[in-house]
Amino acid sequence: MRICIDKKTFVISLKIALGSSIAILLSETLGLMNATSAGTIALLTIVTTKWETIQLSVARVITYVGAVAIAYVVYQLPFTWWVLYGIYIFLIVLLSIGLKWRNTISVNSVIGIHFLTTRDFSVGFIWNEFQLVLIGIVVAFVINLFQHNRYHQNRLVSKKKETEANLQMILGELGRYLRHQERKEDVWADISHLENTLKNLVLDASEYEGNTFHKHTGYYMDYFEMRLEQCNVLEDLHLEVNKIREMPVEAAIIADFVDELIDNITEGNSPDELIERLEEMILKVKTASLPKNHEELEKRAILYHVLAELEAFLWHKKRFVDKLDDQRRNIYWNKDK
Repeated sequence: MRICIDKKTFVISLKIALGSSIAILLSETLGLMNATSAGTIALLTIVTTKWETIQLSVARVITYVGAVAIAYVVYQLPFTWWVLYGIYIFLIVLLSIGLKWRNTISVNSVIGIHFLTTRDFSVGFIWNEFQLVLIGIVVAFVINLFQHNRYHQNRLVSKKKETEANLQMILGELGRYLRHQERKEDVWADISHLENTLKNLVLDASEYEGNTFHKHTGYYMDYFEMRLEQCNVLEDLHLEVNKIREMPVEAAIIADFVDELIDNITEGNSPDELIERLEEMILKVKTASLPKNHEELEKRAILYHVLAELEAFLWHKKRFVDKLDDQRRNIYWNKDK
């Protein structure tokens, strides 16, 4: 079995190892009991983004109070240790899910074991356990401050340009097919590959947004989601044009329009003018003379669907552009060029 380790996996592994070790070292230096648990808490927190780390840290501090209270009440019951722990976990899960802080369950389960083992609810031991939680989340927060945000941003910018080039290539193949010219045999594979790439880029953009405190960083996720929607339209377009057995005269006109669309595929172009022209073309198809036979009717219907899909393709872009304010346009359309 081949093991593939990319740069991202290497970096997060290094951060987890370093953060866990530092948390344990700090806990031992302070003379805390159960010092190794601080490393586990740091590990469970480092895997989140910056914003998630802050939210999770607050949640863990709040639920810690609940965990101590639950442990104090439950561990007074006259049952065996494994029954007591089961009741404790049951209540902790109810509390965490009820507060929509499911990620706090793991840490509070560790804390619960410490109280179960010692049955010590003195102020000193409660403070000891709280310090373990505090050290773990503070170390994780500091470690998560070190992000390759500039690298991530440059990669996303590069992927935007690559995505546009791929969309232009696929649209070019569509235009060639409408002109009844030779085209690539693996266009379907190209669309499928682009779709999978865009799904991963949406996740990457979301991670970038969560790891930076700058404003408007959600732009990249919105951009790649828009391109993913357009890719889905291209998939439908591919299915429609493959149904055409013999190209009608109108297909060449649509191919010319696709050529203009290719030139305007980049993010900084508004689709308004193309949408207006496309709506005029759709209206002409609707108001044209009735087809003379079933074959013409079938061709007309397919061409209408092609135009409708092209309109949907443009409207995804329009909604994306219309949602942008002037500040976002200035930040990203100028900086990313």
